[in-house]
Amino acid sequence: MEVCNWKDIEEVEVKEIPYGGKMNEVKGIGIRWLSKVVREKDGQSEYGLRLFTAKPGGVIPIHSHFYVQTMYIVSGQFECWRFDPETDEQVEGVVCGPGDSIYIPSLEPHGMRNISENEPGAFLCCICNVYDEKTAQQGG
Repeated sequence: MEVCNWKDIEEVEVKEIPYGGKMNEVKGIGIRWLSKVVREKDGQSEYGLRLFTAKPGGVIPIHSHFYVQTMYIVSGQFECWRFDPETDEQVEGVVCGPGDSIYIPSLEPHGMRNISENEPGAFLCCICNVYDEKTAQQGG
C-alpha cells in the first residue's frame, strides 16, 4: 500500500500534447501523478490517477490515446469536447462542473477548457489500458 498527499507531489506544467502527427500547445494546465503503474518493457502507463489543475482559461486541445479515462471534476467549470475521429470536427460540447464525471473511450478525440476567466479548476483523471472488448465490459 502506498499513501500520499497531493500537496507533496510536484505539479508539472503540461506544455504540449500530440495529435495527428504534430504537437499541439496546452495552455495553463498542471498535472500531479497520484499513482502510476508502468509497463516494464517501455515505461508507458498502464494505470494512473492524476490530479489536473487548470488556470482560468486553461485549455487541453484535441487529442486521443489508447487508454480509457474517467475524469471527475473537483472544482471549476469545464467545457468538454468530443470530436469526429475522421474529420476532427467538434461533434459535442458539454459544460461540466463539480461532481460531474466524464468517460472517454479508447482513441476518442477529445479536449477541454476551463471556462472561467478568473477561477482555477481541478479534476481527477483515472486512466487504464484496456486490451479487448470483453475486458472493457467487465470493468477491467
